[in-house]
Order: sequence, then C-alpha cells, then structure tokens
Amino acid sequence: MPDLPTVIEPVVLTGTHVRLEPLSLAHLDALTAVGLDLDLWRWIGFPVRTREDLRRYIEDALRDRDAGRAMPFATVLQADGRAIGSTRFGNVDLFNRRVEIGWTWIARPWQRSAVNTEAKLLMLEHAFERLGCNRVEFKTDSLNTQSRAALAGIGAVEEGILRNHMVTESGRLRHSVYYSVIADERPAVRAGLEARLARHALEATPFPGRTATAE
Repeated sequence: MPDLPTVIEPVVLTGTHVRLEPLSLAHLDALTAVGLDLDLWRWIGFPVRTREDLRRYIEDALRDRDAGRAMPFATVLQADGRAIGSTRFGNVDLFNRRVEIGWTWIARPWQRSAVNTEAKLLMLEHAFERLGCNRVEFKTDSLNTQSRAALAGIGAVEEGILRNHMVTESGRLRHSVYYSVIADERPAVRAGLEARLARHALEATPFPGRTATAE
C-alpha cells in the first residue's frame, strides 16, 4: 500500500458534469450571483444574505483549510466554468482516517440534477482511494427531511442523533443526525451513485422551482 497522506492537500476533482476546485475569494462574484437565495441557507447555521456575508463564509472556510481542518471546494460546471455552489471535506482527521463531507449548497436551478450526485461520487472516491479513509461522515439537521432522504438514498447509514447539537441563527437548538459510509460499503455506494448519475444527465438550461438541499 502506498504511503497515505498526513495532511489534506488542495486538489481539483474533475467529472463529466462538474469540477470541484479549491474554493477561494476569486469565486466570490460568481457565487454571489447565484447564492443569495435565503432558502439555500435555511439549514446552514451561517447566515448569508449579502455579498459580504458570503465573503465571510468563504473566509471562514479558508481559515479552516489553513488550520488543516477542512478542504473547501467551489462547485463548477464543466460546460461553462460557472461556479454554482460549494461543498467541502470538514472535520478532517487523517490520523484516524476519517473526514466529513458537508457544508454543501447548490444554486436552485441545478438542484436535483447530476451536479450533487457526481460531486458526492468524486469526493467519496478521493476520500477512500487517495486519502485512505476508513470512514466518511455526513450530518444534517434532524428537521431536514430532504437531506436525510438524500443521504439514505446514496446508501449512507444513519447512526444516531446528537441532541441539542447546535444553536441555529434563530436560537433553535438543532438535533443533528449522523450518517456514514465505511470503506467496506464504498463499492455498493459507488454503484448506486453511478446508476443515479446515468439516470439524470445535467441539462443545459435551469430547473426553476426546485427546493434547497443544503446539508
């Protein structure tokens, strides 16, 4: 077995429909153009209403990157190079070979398209095959039924609920539901994602009226 990394390095993950590239402030304008939709941030504790809010969101992500806790990505369409969202590896623990995938938001026109499916496929491949992870975690608000269904749909195993886990912007105490995929489950999860990807090619035009799926 090759030597496994001890730090998480910036990397570009490239698929057919989407490219995940290291997030930077160079993406701010493009993300502002599609990302100031309050529904996108309903389940994410960091309130984003303005361009400056989004700048702070990116800056916080970059601080976590510099501390070795995260690797944030801009989600970029392969077709035209447009940044339409963001996701990241977080809570990085390469000593114990685990990472979390989350902090995911995709602008409304591209939700329920191939974008999120392929992004998850790329990130899981990188986590298991290149970072040598034994486990990949996901978490979501217990009230976010859409995200919970999506995680179950890719084959992630629900492990339990952490009660009063986070304080939301409104002051509500959020219960967080944890899911995971472990290395032995990865082939079945990959097959499921590949089958889903085959069912919905990314369309060239927006998909109005879809609901937010941020985790």
